Amino acid sequence: MNILSYLIPISLILGGIGLLAFVYTVRSNQYDDPEGDARRILSDDWDDRPKP
Repeated sequence: MNILSYLIPISLILGGIGLLAFVYTVRSNQYDDPEGDARRILSDDWDDRPKP
């Protein structure tokens, strides 16, 4: 039972770090358009090749 006094705070700290990392990524707009890039790869409208 003494091990639980170590494991519970460690798990809460790691969960808090994960939550803070998620909030940071949401606030920095990393999830704005995840489907757009996938569709843009398959489209021929945007061509990255140099023009002759």
